[in-house]
Amino acid sequence: MRRAMLEAELGDDVFGDDPTVNRLQARAAEIFGFEDALFFPSGTQSNLAALISHCQRGEGVIIGQEQHSYRYEAGGLGVLASIHPQVIANRADGTLDPAAVEAAISPDDPHFARTRLVALENTIGGKPIARAYLESMVQLAKRRGLSIHLDGARIFNAAAHFRTTVKELCAGFDSVSSCLSKGLGAPAGTVLLGSREFIGRARRARKILGGAMRQAGVIAAAGLYALEHHVERLSTDHANAARLAEGLRALNLAVEQHTNMVFVTLPAQRVAALDEHLKQRQVLVLPGARMRLVTHLDVDEAGIERAVAAFGEFFSAEAGAPGGIRTHDPWLRRPIL
Repeated sequence: MRRAMLEAELGDDVFGDDPTVNRLQARAAEIFGFEDALFFPSGTQSNLAALISHCQRGEGVIIGQEQHSYRYEAGGLGVLASIHPQVIANRADGTLDPAAVEAAISPDDPHFARTRLVALENTIGGKPIARAYLESMVQLAKRRGLSIHLDGARIFNAAAHFRTTVKELCAGFDSVSSCLSKGLGAPAGTVLLGSREFIGRARRARKILGGAMRQAGVIAAAGLYALEHHVERLSTDHANAARLAEGLRALNLAVEQHTNMVFVTLPAQRVAALDEHLKQRQVLVLPGARMRLVTHLDVDEAGIERAVAAFGEFFSAEAGAPGGIRTHDPWLRRPIL
């Protein structure tokens, strides 16, 4: 990948003449089955540009409470785009209740923000959303005259889980945002996909948001390499996540695993000590009472074994200390929320 970046043929993408960016966009459109694609520095910017391109200021998007575009992107849809979020609780499997979506569509009345868009996410919390559900939501949006956007930051993980293609999973959506870092391993970058007319609007939105870059082929080359070489190997990440989950369950920890994500429930008062213990053994985590552990192409089987061993050392030591953890403590078996 670094060699591809070093050798990338460059131009000026602000003027649309960086050949490597253009190859990436063309290849992404082909893989996803859309007319056109646009390269962005980040998924946050790509999602926001998509919402801006679908909605006018003061119009509404129906979106899940746990979705990245609503919860983890600093409120950009309201702060920068003046788009009204019509928020629905995500169900346990990550989906939105179709009946709740229909009920949230605003009537044609000047008292309400006009609903323009439904936004979904796949995967969400690592949970892959099946094509049958996606198809039902596409049909719902069309029946009600709405556009529909998919935050597919990890859509390739969903495709690997279902042993299908992203083209199949994304069929019928008006736009899809897909990350080239995350599991695909590029250092940066996201592609937004849609019709030529939609991508034309998104190009203007990207400029407004400061995402137009000059010799962007340097990072586009990494994204293109990722699409060509790192998709089929995602099943290895899923298998490694399953190994990690199995090892942590053997310690009587409460564990949940979906695709390449493992969630472990821990007592809040012991998180800081565990984090420090893992750091000393070169196992880096984002500490939290519900800790998310994500496998990727830089984590191999040996890394999984080292992580499980480090967790094991910590809980073995705690169990042996006065007032320490016992494997039958009730918090160890609490369900993941």
